[in-house]
Parts: sequence; structure tokens; C-alpha cells
Amino acid sequence: MFCFLKNHTYPIGVDIGDDTLKVVQLANNRKGVSLIAAGSENRPADIKPGSANWQRWAVEAISKLTANGKFRGRNVVAAMPASDVFIDHIKMPKTNDDKLQDAIFSKIKQKLPIEPEDAMIKYIPTEQDNVLVIATERKIIDRHLAIYEKAQLAIKSISVWPAALTNSYASFFGRRKADTEVIVMLTCIEDNCTNVVICRHKNPLFARSIPIGAKQLEADGIVTRLVLELASCRQHFGSMHRRAQIERLIFLSARAEHKDICGTIAKQLEMPAQIGDCLAAIEIASPCNSDVDRRVPASAGTAPQKQGQVNWATAFGLSLQCEV
Repeated sequence: MFCFLKNHTYPIGVDIGDDTLKVVQLANNRKGVSLIAAGSENRPADIKPGSANWQRWAVEAISKLTANGKFRGRNVVAAMPASDVFIDHIKMPKTNDDKLQDAIFSKIKQKLPIEPEDAMIKYIPTEQDNVLVIATERKIIDRHLAIYEKAQLAIKSISVWPAALTNSYASFFGRRKADTEVIVMLTCIEDNCTNVVICRHKNPLFARSIPIGAKQLEADGIVTRLVLELASCRQHFGSMHRRAQIERLIFLSARAEHKDICGTIAKQLEMPAQIGDCLAAIEIASPCNSDVDRRVPASAGTAPQKQGQVNWATAFGLSLQCEV
């Protein structure tokens, strides 16, 4: 456990999404969590995600953002885009502990969208003998490691977005004693996807990335499609966790212009819901050299990276991760 207890400063969280790169560093001043520095940059439209040009852009963007901010240290906790991560849910194989990794691999290898020999797999035991399995290509991990090395940052951990979202939820919206036993559905609407985690406090039980995001929500029928996808997530979870009950729906860092949409989704799913605004849950240190401004409304017409509605939930959760 390495939590920077001496100065109460967390690592720099780096969320490289398919469309936006975000860097954040948080601190704990014993009264609560505060923002030290943050910045974001949109991927140029002519750069393909995962390409050599994308890798060079990511290095330059991270270097620029961390150099211009008031970031402390060079330690980084990062996550890969949801599109680069394969997630599945299986029953725990009945085998000896020393053969468990092989047994899990055997159960999912036919489902992998990549060659099994090229995959790196992590599994998380959940509840009722279920397992959350996460896999990605080794070469993609190597590509991300190279980005941080070239940006002269010390990568302490490459995490995964479900863990980052549960960190944000537990730290900001699950702080009551009763919240530790409550099961919630976290819904995080990004530009081109909606990431869903069903969790009991910090423990992820189910995760899925839905290819419908903020840029698609204004089109006719898309909200209904998203509701159906979320209902499918709930049904799949219920089939594997038969004694579990989801108590509420939480929209993490929902944009201001989507609050009515969030209300429509909750109504159609017939679930109690709340908006979990990560920015409202922290102090912004003064002076704070960051692109975060809670005073800027979504319709102000400023550059996207200057708007308060940028979704910081994953980046915040990465910075809050102590087990590096």
C-alpha cells in the first residue's frame, strides 16, 4: 500500500479515452479531497486511436498538461480506453487455487476478440461464486507503458476503468456506513460510450461498456436503445447474482445538458436515481492551475476542455487508487 501518506497527495490519474485525454491529481487535506491540478485535451479528428500518430500525440499532450499544471511528483496511475478492454462474467471454476488462472483462461479463450496467446488476463472474484474477467492485448499494454516512459512519468499501475469508477463512487458518494452493503449501478456517459459498473461499495460485481455516448444521445431513439442496454445489464447481473438487489442508479459526473435524459432513463428503468457530480464533491485548491471550472455552464460555448461538464469520474478514481 503506497498512498503518499506523508503529504496526503495521491498519484496523477491519467484517463486516456478514445476521444479525450484527462490528467488529474487529488490530495487529502484531512478535511476532505481537494483538486491540486487537472487538464484535458481532445484527440485531433485526423488521428486514429491506437496509431503511431496517436501515441506521439498522447506523449506530447501528457507532457504538456503535466508541465503546465501544478502536479506534484511523477507517479502515475493510468487506465486504457474501454474499447481496448475485454470484459466477461463467469462462474468460478471448481479447481485447485494453483490451477485457477488456467481454468478461467480455458473458460473465456473462445470468447476473446484477440488471439489467446496475445492476451493478458486479470480476474476479480465477486460474490456468489462469480468472477469478473478482464483481458487486453499485451502489445496494447506495451504501447501505453511506452507513452509514460517517453513522457518521463513513473507508471505505478495500469488499472481498469471499472475499478476507477468504484473508487470515485466509494470516495464521494458511498461514505456512509450503510453504503458499504448497498449494491448500486454506476453509469458513466462518455463521448462515445457509456460505461456501466454494478458494485457493492468498492467491489465491482459486473461491468460493461455500451457503445452509446453523449455524442449520440440527441438522435431519435438512442435514449431508448441505451435504456434497453442498461436493462440488459441489470438482467444479466440478476441471472448471476440471484440473491442481490440493485438499490439505486447513479449517474457519475453527468453533463448538465443530459440531466433530463438521466431522469428519463431512471423513470423507464423504474429505479431510484441520483446525479453523482464528482466536481461538486471536492474542493478546488486555490490557486489551482487546472482546466476545471465549476462556474462554466455547459452552454457557454467555451472549448470542451475548459468546461465544467467534462467527465472526470474515471480520472478522479485513478488518482484515488492507493494500491500501486
